[in-house]
Amino acid sequence: MLPKAELHCHIEGAAAPDLVVRQAAKYGADTTPYIRDGSFVWHDFTSFLAAYDFAANLFRTEEDFARLAEHYLTSLARDGAIYSEVFTSPDHAEKSGLSPRAYTDALGEGIERARAKTGIEGRMIVTGVRHFGVESVEAAARFAAKCGHPLVTGFGMAGEERFGDVEDYVRAFEIAREAGLGITVHAGELAGWESVRDALDHVRPSRIGHGVRAIENPDLVSRIAEEGVVLECCPVSNIELKVFDGFAEHPFPRLRDAGCKVTLNSDDPPYFWTTLKREYDVAREHFGMDERALLATTRTAIEAAFVDKKTKTALLAKVGSPAR
Repeated sequence: MLPKAELHCHIEGAAAPDLVVRQAAKYGADTTPYIRDGSFVWHDFTSFLAAYDFAANLFRTEEDFARLAEHYLTSLARDGAIYSEVFTSPDHAEKSGLSPRAYTDALGEGIERARAKTGIEGRMIVTGVRHFGVESVEAAARFAAKCGHPLVTGFGMAGEERFGDVEDYVRAFEIAREAGLGITVHAGELAGWESVRDALDHVRPSRIGHGVRAIENPDLVSRIAEEGVVLECCPVSNIELKVFDGFAEHPFPRLRDAGCKVTLNSDDPPYFWTTLKREYDVAREHFGMDERALLATTRTAIEAAFVDKKTKTALLAKVGSPAR
């Protein structure tokens, strides 16, 4: 099976409908408005958030979160994934009634369980939520910098990218950078190319979450290629959220042809009726990528992974040498 790797997935958004149904039974919640025939139900961004929040709020204990991480990474491994990075949220932990540390430890336990069963490697990227404001994002960065969990290797910012100015959040990223964490930031999804430019100018990330709206500015595309910034692309998510009308309009092939480092990711997979495997299948079917190109994409993801050198070398060995 083709080795795959994922850099961009929100762990609460990775909860499969069958797991959410079991959690709902545990807590006496009614899934009817949000899950039908084994699938999440939503029709616009507001209803998507409602379904997301409903499901996320059914994970409340340390064992709940351990089960969530184990369930997701095990499913990835079944589809050939050898590596996974998930976005975690201290803000969600506190909303669930857990400390950020207990939440992180629980997710780490789930990742370790999946590794023991399947061999998949996993890491966590602590994220601040942009529209919760500067203080909240800086608090997330301080937690990431000080928590010391061996599987916390990165820091990022998600949330509404049209909220505020990215330069207001620079201190949060400096806190994380000074602690040796990898840096990524969501930009260029629902906001235009300027969002990507501002992230590059002020945050100086090694990776951009999404970044696909950069295609609107050829000079910016050239800059991304020249600086070697890796784009965490999520094609199916982009189509379902109407960022682009269809796969024929999606810029993944053009960004790749322009020399940008692109990767394939599932974002919030069950909400967009996708999996990491489907993202690779989409790239094969709609972007004309053969096995060699797909393996190169996996290699790009591993090379960009926020992981120690020894683990990275072992993962690259599983992908194999690039074809000459």
